[in-house]
Amino acid sequence: MLRSALLASASISLLGLAAGPALAQTAASDEVSEVVVMGKRVIRESAGATGLDLSLRETPQSVTVIGAAQIKQFNLTDVNQLLATLPGVNVEAVETDRTYYTSRGFDIVNFQVDGVGQPLDWGLQAGALDVAQYERVEAVRGANGLMTGTGNPSATINYIRKRPTEDFQASASAGYGTWDETRLTADVSGPLNDSGTVRGRVVYANTDSDSYLNYYGVNRNLYYGILTWDVTPKLNATAGFSRQDNLATGVNWGALPLVYSDGTQINYESSETTGAPWTYWDTHHDIGFGELSYAFDNGWTIKGVYTHRESEEDAKLLYAYGNPDPATGLGVAAMSGEYPSDLEQNMFDVIANGDFGLFGRRHQVVLGFNTSTNDSKKWSAFADLFAYPAYQGAHIVAPAEPTYPEAYLAEEIEDRLTRAYGAVHLNLTDSLTAVLGFNAIEVKTTGYSYGVSQARDENKVSPYVGVVYDLNANISLYASYSDLFTPQSESDINRNRLDAAEGRSYEAGVKSEWLDGRLYATASIFKSEQDGLAEYVGYIPDTFDSYYVGVDTVAQGYEFEVAGRITPQWTVGGGFTDLSIEDGAGADTRLYIPRQSLKLNTTYTLPQYNNLTLGGAVRWQSDISTTDLGTTVTQDAYAVVDLLAAVDLTDHVRATVNAKNLFDEAYYGSLMWSQAFYAPPRSVMVTLDYRF
Repeated sequence: MLRSALLASASISLLGLAAGPALAQTAASDEVSEVVVMGKRVIRESAGATGLDLSLRETPQSVTVIGAAQIKQFNLTDVNQLLATLPGVNVEAVETDRTYYTSRGFDIVNFQVDGVGQPLDWGLQAGALDVAQYERVEAVRGANGLMTGTGNPSATINYIRKRPTEDFQASASAGYGTWDETRLTADVSGPLNDSGTVRGRVVYANTDSDSYLNYYGVNRNLYYGILTWDVTPKLNATAGFSRQDNLATGVNWGALPLVYSDGTQINYESSETTGAPWTYWDTHHDIGFGELSYAFDNGWTIKGVYTHRESEEDAKLLYAYGNPDPATGLGVAAMSGEYPSDLEQNMFDVIANGDFGLFGRRHQVVLGFNTSTNDSKKWSAFADLFAYPAYQGAHIVAPAEPTYPEAYLAEEIEDRLTRAYGAVHLNLTDSLTAVLGFNAIEVKTTGYSYGVSQARDENKVSPYVGVVYDLNANISLYASYSDLFTPQSESDINRNRLDAAEGRSYEAGVKSEWLDGRLYATASIFKSEQDGLAEYVGYIPDTFDSYYVGVDTVAQGYEFEVAGRITPQWTVGGGFTDLSIEDGAGADTRLYIPRQSLKLNTTYTLPQYNNLTLGGAVRWQSDISTTDLGTTVTQDAYAVVDLLAAVDLTDHVRATVNAKNLFDEAYYGSLMWSQAFYAPPRSVMVTLDYRF
């Protein structure tokens, strides 16, 4: 298999792009395997899809990597902003502090950190996850059951932590923007002893902001520290800890009703929300981890990782239901409650990989085992039902805070996941390789939710097959197949948890490199079939609890992607996705997901003018729709344009101006539900970065 000598010729120093020479030094000294650069994206041997050390050309799936330069240049401070830039990925902002993600027609439910994932996390993000602790983000689109064990044929998002550097480096930044948003960061890294065998890194970030939404504001703090010790030249020990506090006030729970009681659509201002000044949603996430790895003389390595996570949430929420009368403004009822919750996770992973000789060729193999437990508790203090004041035109008026009873333990669930997997990368000829793998998984759940047992005991062995054929030094063809197994958290009308969804996923495409390896381009087609996938139906009678039914779903389509440098100063990146989603009867379903989407970004740097960089990004999607009171509500196709300009003020100081949603496009953040609220209008932020 051609090992992309063209890619390897790319200089690591290009990683910094226009962000300054210090950033390039940071990337070069990070402890990652074979880093090479495609434009703003860090392209490396990625183990995210198969667990094997394969280049992107050798990986029989679609993989996108966003590196530190793009994150910094476009001011992508949280996960929601970052994932919105990924080709084929949709961010479903259903509430201010609860977000879902979709790709290729299905929910993204697999998220990893350094390849270690929590596949039973419901596939949503509570609060905004800060990205200051991550060096890059990898997205493997399609089914990735080999490495995650469970999940939809959507995508797997892998966050790669920043690691200690061999040389001392330090940086800090301060930013100020629209809605009195302030952003502060600090990052210090380097050796802690004379020999450099012990190294450390600490990162801090704070975001404090009001909002375009009435009442809403957020204060977010991130603390991250990591130590690594080369005990011997072959033995390494690493330990780290991160904490994020996300304190949000004036939050919404659910969103705005979209039509009046007579079915006519309500024309809201972008600042409208169902929240109130007294609502809040505070989240606290603590993650500690330890790693021990050993490299044998024969080239094999073994690594063990233990991860402990504790999450606490405390929320006082307000939900609006019903539709206002167009004449009186009355008719919107309210329910509110206090909802504390605790989650504790323990995960242990061990993985061994290396190569072996057979029939005169070298081949790779990976073997892994992991086990995890999730223990969650949720309390509820539900107030008596009450009503919103009458609408004032299209303005919803926040009600007064009700009184709450004593909270009771409404849910106590324990999930246990155990799996073993293996894969082999076979060099069949100089041009043809194959990846063969399996994943064996067992999921056990005990406990109850609102009085109903959540018990389950499910297991599955799934195969994975992929092939890659090099047509020449620039172009490779690939194809892959994987079984699907997705344990589900949704319940039916009787509150019984739905059985796991099962299915099949197929993908084929072409990957290519151009302009002496500076430009990377791919095209792919895909098809996924899921049986029994949870689909929202409505509320359980006489309650406000949602229920679901299992629906057979088929999604298929094609994608194009490009990333790299047209010239040493001009970078491009992005992709286009077209797909169809049908139910078992052949009817269109999941109409809140756009059938076409386009993501593009570009920058141009003028070194002779203090590394002046000008750049822009555009996100376009086709129309989407939902229904409210039987009325179809459509969000027309729209495009959002972002611009940036950055320049070195001194050898150590760089200034950046980011304008987001430049043309002030008004659009809903999601139509996943029959309620919605508007996404952010135009905003501007100015940031100063200092490198010591």
